[in-house]
Amino acid sequence: MKSYNYTITDKTISNIIDFDFFRNNKNVLIQIFCGQGKNTLESITKNILKELPQGICIGSTTDGEINNHKVQTNSTIITISVFNETKVEITYSQNESSFKRGSEIANTLIKSNTKLLILFTDSLNTNAEEFLKGIEAINNKVMVCGGMAGDNGEFTNTYISCQDKIFNNAAVAVSLSSDCLSVQNDYRFNWSDIGIEHVITEVKDNRVYEINGTKVLDFYKKYLGEDIQNTLPQSATSFPLLLRKNNEYYARALVKIDEDGSFKYSGNLNNGDRVKFGFGNAEMILKYPIIPNEKDYSNTESFFIYSCMARRRYVQDMIQAENQAYANITNTSGMFTYGEFYHEKGKNKLLNQALTVVALSENDKSEKNNLIQESTLRKTNNEARTIQTLTHLIEQSSKDHDEQSNHLEIEKINSQMLVTSQKIFLRHAVHETNTPISVIMSNIELFEMEYGKNHYLSTIEVALKNIFNIYDDLSYLVKKDQVEYPKNSIDLVDYTRSRIEFFEQSAKQIGSQIKFFSDQDTLHFDFNETKLQRIIDNNLTNAIKYTEENSNIYITLKKELNAYALIISSCSQYIKYPEKIFKEYYREETTSEGFGLGLSLVKRICNEENIEISIDSNEYYTSFRYLFKMENK
Repeated sequence: MKSYNYTITDKTISNIIDFDFFRNNKNVLIQIFCGQGKNTLESITKNILKELPQGICIGSTTDGEINNHKVQTNSTIITISVFNETKVEITYSQNESSFKRGSEIANTLIKSNTKLLILFTDSLNTNAEEFLKGIEAINNKVMVCGGMAGDNGEFTNTYISCQDKIFNNAAVAVSLSSDCLSVQNDYRFNWSDIGIEHVITEVKDNRVYEINGTKVLDFYKKYLGEDIQNTLPQSATSFPLLLRKNNEYYARALVKIDEDGSFKYSGNLNNGDRVKFGFGNAEMILKYPIIPNEKDYSNTESFFIYSCMARRRYVQDMIQAENQAYANITNTSGMFTYGEFYHEKGKNKLLNQALTVVALSENDKSEKNNLIQESTLRKTNNEARTIQTLTHLIEQSSKDHDEQSNHLEIEKINSQMLVTSQKIFLRHAVHETNTPISVIMSNIELFEMEYGKNHYLSTIEVALKNIFNIYDDLSYLVKKDQVEYPKNSIDLVDYTRSRIEFFEQSAKQIGSQIKFFSDQDTLHFDFNETKLQRIIDNNLTNAIKYTEENSNIYITLKKELNAYALIISSCSQYIKYPEKIFKEYYREETTSEGFGLGLSLVKRICNEENIEISIDSNEYYTSFRYLFKMENK
């Protein structure tokens, strides 16, 4: 076989191509890579088939064209391949189901000696992944190549051709069947992941609605900038979503934004898929050797390249280095696509951001070789070196970020284990503490009933009531997430008196009395008794603990317009920073003890129940005011 490339200019096509050279050949494959739109593709197709009616002609609009080492845009490249003993056949499918398009083409074209299918589809209507699955369902042995049509980054209309027919919603295919045709394929990816993983949370096939629980447009604006919505989908081509499957990354490029707000990708995604943004690794794209050392292309007679538009747009003129590596061996042609088709180990794959290449030969005795002119390819300019350096910086920073994220994840797990252990310890401690406290309190009461008041036991009783308050705080903290605290009708006047009686003996120990005033005989409202006890008990405990000896503690209840006010005042030390007093473990500079965990718990309950708190403190007294709103009634 042998291939010939032609760049179509303003001249008539007959002045560019010597059709007489091909008229006597039977097995002629014509590929048209058209960067000039539908009308040009249609016109050139008709002119070629008029001159070579025996030719099998397949075409596609593109995002760039390849003619040996040259990369062109907005041009048309025609590749005519002449085979000696290989039969060339063509077909198309417009079935509404992308899967059935693939199965129909496979059923029509694949024979026992078929070696290769060259496939072109439109980009905006065909689900290419389903299309490839349809072919694989019929035959998973035959190699596939080709790609999805482009339209110079406009993402409005892409076209393909089968003989003289032009489509914008179909799949076309050529089969190469032969006993002597040798076919090899390879691909280069060179796109690296960056940033954290994201989760696909709403998707249907290749149409994504939500990522991380947010609308997909908002997701892109968050990570790629607010302005990106004005240029989508073009602006997202260099930053595909990378999906990891079987320890391998697959890119999914955005090709269309539907009217319902969903983003349409070249291939399928599933709910729960974890993806990362990708960026072009210029350091790897420009890395040598471009052709792996283990690849032997010495007998190759033609290369067909189907490469991603993002590669060309990302490294621009430097992309020619990739094509030149193959063009130095033999004739090379192809196009830049919106998605590339590849076959490996019985699987058809839809790739994005990749270069795919197919090597063909009917002659095992070819003396061509695959020596690459390293000196030519290594001539990188300052722009190339800058991109390589920047890419290296991004990649290394991303690796550092991943390592730190992994470290933080381990620390998070360890912290969660510590918190869980702490909760278990507190739960057991609270449970085990209840019994001895109850026993001690009961025995004090029994002793006093039999022998009367005892100074030493009274002191023990006061200390024990403080322990009871701490126990009740811990019990509430342990149970608050597991236990419901329903509201009941409570007389705030009567309940406050009961808590004063409980702490009265503690106040007397420091020579204080608890003075209670209420402007109402009863104040009924709906509240939870456990939560109310934590508020009153902690404030009374702190007032007793911090008030000056032989000074009184005052508790006042008032009915206001739409609320009940509970005010607890004492001659306590001046609080310099009232806004900090409810923080856990906070200590005022003028005291070595502080208000501790109790007030933090009080603040949490007040937030939950919409209770307003205010503190009035000076060098003479400190007052805590709690406003219970009538809506709780």
